[in-house]
Amino acid sequence: MITTSRTLKILAALLWNIGGIILLSKGGSLLIEADTLKPEQNWTWLAIVIGLLIGGLKAKYLFSKICKNNLARIDLLIEPKVWQFFRSGFFLFLAIMIVTGATLSSAAHNNYIFLISVTILDISIATALLGSSYVFWK
Repeated sequence: MITTSRTLKILAALLWNIGGIILLSKGGSLLIEADTLKPEQNWTWLAIVIGLLIGGLKAKYLFSKICKNNLARIDLLIEPKVWQFFRSGFFLFLAIMIVTGATLSSAAHNNYIFLISVTILDISIATALLGSSYVFWK
């Protein structure tokens, strides 16, 4: 199935943004669970701030470069196929990350510190994905 470079770029941007939205939602639900366990703790708000700060740094210095490199790779494809919007290794890495994230979230239930830690991780990656996605859309 041959397609256009533009289509691949749109698919890459959509997957990038969908991943960010899913992680933001997952992080939010973990944060609500943590706040329910210990509503008197300030770590709930600090987790948001820390996640946003780390994610902003990742977006600027790491993820935006990954996006630019992927766009350049797509531009070099002679006969782009619909599944080439990311390298095959990326899809393997994505599968590993999804399983790891689900495992961490599951293990974190009813453990306040673990919930806060996984929340920071999820929010930071979500922020990095969403914050760097401007590279796809410009």
